[in-house]
Amino acid sequence: MAIFKAAAVQMRSGKAPERNVRDFEALVREAAGQGATYVQTPEMTGAIVGDKDARAAAFTSEDRDLVVASGRKLAAELGIHLHVGSTAIVRADGKLANRAFLFGPDGSTLAVYDKIHMFDVDLDNGESWRESSAYEPGTEAVVADTALAKIGFAICYDLRFPQLFRAEALAGAEVLTAPAAFTRQTGLAHWHVLLRSRAIENGAFVIAAGQGGKHEDGRETFGHSLIIDPWGRILAEAAHDEPGVIVAEIDTQHSTDARKKIPNLKNARDFAVALRAGQGALRGAAS
Repeated sequence: MAIFKAAAVQMRSGKAPERNVRDFEALVREAAGQGATYVQTPEMTGAIVGDKDARAAAFTSEDRDLVVASGRKLAAELGIHLHVGSTAIVRADGKLANRAFLFGPDGSTLAVYDKIHMFDVDLDNGESWRESSAYEPGTEAVVADTALAKIGFAICYDLRFPQLFRAEALAGAEVLTAPAAFTRQTGLAHWHVLLRSRAIENGAFVIAAGQGGKHEDGRETFGHSLIIDPWGRILAEAAHDEPGVIVAEIDTQHSTDARKKIPNLKNARDFAVALRAGQGALRGAAS
């Protein structure tokens, strides 16, 4: 059991990594100043850039990335667990990864996670996204066993794939994360209900730092960063789309208690799906 303060940092990242890093550093310091020992920033902390040529100019390899360097230094200086929700990283093969980092209080890298599910959608009013045209999807779920808690990783669109969160909960994650740059359109419709659902169905805390507002590249994100307890209660919310910090106390015993009250992780069963057209059966899995 551990009790600690967690913070979600809400940002409005622009096209220039240098400016975003300055905002990132100021907000992380604000969160640590409020007593947070785990601080999470949103998806695309380093830059939000839609144009292909601009992306090439803004993004670089992990060893040269400004957010990575700053995050590692800040974590050590402030003595915190710093979770960079994600930033774009040029991989060794030249492809881009939408990558999260968790830095420990000594500045070491405790975990790295590449977003698995690509946001390839066509929404109302002509809003269309093809994340797979720019980024290479990850292939591994990640749970970090830290001094604070066992932390499971996800990024934005991953939120719509409950099997990822269930697999991490079954691996022992007490805190699930979903840093995001949710569009305003989808955020208004689904943000709160999806995040609360992931908490309830897994008996886990959920922490989701968001991007918010109108960005330089024209997109608009929802904001409303959230910290939710294992019973689905909202502990803290940035009820707007402006940059800022929210903080809440995390007691991992509450995850244990919730899973004892409703032991659905233990009670899940494998099952078959019967097809009425005589095509046999599909297999379902408890996980």
